[in-house]
Amino acid sequence: MTVADGLPRADICVVAIADAFRGDGEIMANPIGTIPMIGGRVARAVFEPDLVMTDGFALLVANAMPVGVDDADKVVESWNPYRTMFDVVWSGRRHVVMGASQIDPFGNQNFAFIGEWGKPKSQLLGMRGAPGNTVQHTTSYWIPNHSPRVFVEKVDVVSGVGYDRAAKLGPFVRAHHEIRRVVTNLGVLDFDTPEHRMRLASVHPGVTVDDVVAATGFELVIGGEVPESRLPTSEELAAIEQVDPTGARHQELGG
Repeated sequence: MTVADGLPRADICVVAIADAFRGDGEIMANPIGTIPMIGGRVARAVFEPDLVMTDGFALLVANAMPVGVDDADKVVESWNPYRTMFDVVWSGRRHVVMGASQIDPFGNQNFAFIGEWGKPKSQLLGMRGAPGNTVQHTTSYWIPNHSPRVFVEKVDVVSGVGYDRAAKLGPFVRAHHEIRRVVTNLGVLDFDTPEHRMRLASVHPGVTVDDVVAATGFELVIGGEVPESRLPTSEELAAIEQVDPTGARHQELGG
C-alpha cells in the first residue's frame, strides 16, 4: 500500500513508532513485533543514540541489526539474561511497545482472551507482562489492523492498565504510568487530553478522519484539524532499508 510520494504505508508506521521513542535517552527500548522493532532500531540509528536495544534474546547490542537476518553480525554490549529484565522493569527504565487484541478509550488493553471470564470464546496470549509493564514504565501500542473489534468501549479483561484504573492505584503507579502512543495502520493516537481519553493525533497520508472514526468502536477526542502523520526523512529511509533489507515490514500490513 503506497501513500504520498509513493512511500509505502509501512514506512509511515515505522517512523511513527520511532517517534514514540524520541526524547527517551538512555533507557531500554523494547519494541515487540516487526514494525515496532524496525521503528525502535531506526530511532536509535537516527536520533536516539543512547537507547539500549536487545537482540530479542539475551544480549544488548550496539549496532542496528537487520530484522529477519539469521546470520547478522552483533556488536555485543552486555549480557542480558531474563532475570535481569525484572530489575529494568521495576526501575522504570524501559519503554515497551506491545500489541492489543482490544483497547478502550482510556488505554486499558486486552490480549488475554475474548469473551466472558468463565467461558471465553478465544484464548489469546494471556496476561503476559502487561500488568507490570503498564504500572512500572512507559508503554506504547502497535495495532496493524485498526477496527471496531480492537478499539472497543470496554475490554473483556484488562491485561494492560489504562489511565482510569491507574488513577485509582496510588501515587507510585500514577508517577510511573504512561501510555505514550497508539500507532495503527490508519493513524496515531495518544492520551494528551485532560481526562486522558484517547485522542486522534494524526492520520496517515491517504486516510481521512472519517476513516478512523468508522474503524473505532467508541468516540475519539478530535480537536480541530487533525494533521497528517509525518513522512520519513531521507536519513530515516536509509536506516529503514538497512534495518529491514528483506521488506518484512510490508508483510505486517498485508503486502
